[in-house]
Amino acid sequence: MEYLPLFVDLKGRECSVVGGGEIAARKASLLLKAQANVTIIAPSVSTSTLSLIENKHVRWLQDTFKPEQLSDQLLVIAATDIDTVNRDVHKYAKSKNILVNVADCPELCDFILPSILDRTPIVVAVSSGGKSPILARQLRARLETLIPPSYARLADMVGRYRDAVKDKLPTIDMRRRFWETILQGKVAEHVLAGRDNVAQKLMEATLADTKLDDMDKGEVYLVGAGPGDPDLLTFKALRLMQQADVVFYDRLVSKEVLSLVRREAEQVYVGKQRAWHAVRQEEINQLLLKHAKQGKRVLRLKGGDPFIFGRGGEEIETLAAEKIPFQVVPGITAASGCSSYAGIPLTHRDYSQSCVFVTGQLKDGELDINWPALVQPRQTVVVYMGLVGLPVLSAKLQQHGMTADTPAALVQQGTTDNQKVWISTIADLPELAQREQPVAPTLVIIGDVVKLHKSLAWF
Repeated sequence: MEYLPLFVDLKGRECSVVGGGEIAARKASLLLKAQANVTIIAPSVSTSTLSLIENKHVRWLQDTFKPEQLSDQLLVIAATDIDTVNRDVHKYAKSKNILVNVADCPELCDFILPSILDRTPIVVAVSSGGKSPILARQLRARLETLIPPSYARLADMVGRYRDAVKDKLPTIDMRRRFWETILQGKVAEHVLAGRDNVAQKLMEATLADTKLDDMDKGEVYLVGAGPGDPDLLTFKALRLMQQADVVFYDRLVSKEVLSLVRREAEQVYVGKQRAWHAVRQEEINQLLLKHAKQGKRVLRLKGGDPFIFGRGGEEIETLAAEKIPFQVVPGITAASGCSSYAGIPLTHRDYSQSCVFVTGQLKDGELDINWPALVQPRQTVVVYMGLVGLPVLSAKLQQHGMTADTPAALVQQGTTDNQKVWISTIADLPELAQREQPVAPTLVIIGDVVKLHKSLAWF
């Protein structure tokens, strides 16, 4: 992060803009919206700037820039078309510890004026760090469609009831849970629809009916994080990720997905990999239980889908036995995500009418799989965690009747920037893996649908 976003109270504070052109007028107008005391320093001014002056919104110091004009300002903006003047403003402002911004010159800026979406008291600021103001404006325009003006009324209503909620609910966690319920429920819907009176009555009824015991109960969210690309998260997954107090995540959860978790939440790594477990499964089950009993909202974030080779069922069995509330949010499993990003349909009318998922983990050097069920015509086989057991997998499939030239693919870290796809045959897979050294997680896809990769690969 190159710049720390801050919202500064400028009401009644002295600020100066050096320059009298259109850019200077825009900067001055922005400062005025924040209720700052603005002084324009320029020998002459544009029509827009003059309009601000004539309306007595700003003070005009009709002069060229001089160092002694800087004294007690909180900040100064240089917006002239003379590079040497802008640099002088920067130099003397720095010498007096005054924050300075030089228009269109990020390297001479202590702060950057972002692109602003104003829904006062809600204000959203978007910045590109000075690299692309146009992109920042485009992003703000998208936000305009997502955050209608009625959000200002919603924020005002929350402000009116803030003290009442604080009086009734003694802890920060209780209050946060209450407001999340309000802002994601019927009260917010009524305000956004213009039914403020209905919203107010419902708000008062909800607050009156709220019981402290209900606000102090823990819950567990078992959430599928998908195969890696954060864009593949469901809306519900993202919502619950933003509500969690503590997060237990495994090694298949990408850092991009993890960055979307509520920043204040405690994050605990409980990942597993072959022959090494950071935390044993039984311990994970007890950790979820322990934190939920402490009244926390616990997020168990698992790569892919928690119910497909994710041991999600084992974890919620423990919770169900202890009567701990829980929710399960499916995720895009690796088979679906990786095959799609590799351009390999799992089913296709001309190639495959069924699909089978199996785990390829070795136990005592063997794969305990129903081999005849895998060797069926017009079927796709997807093998999870199959890298180490590839030689056994290849030999057994051929031994049970699969032809040596059956197409097969390895998809490494599918849906991410590290995705690689290798196409081979079932007979040659072990040699391919030995040569290319793919890293986990790598998915194995077997069947005639692999032939479509060449024409359908898009990612």
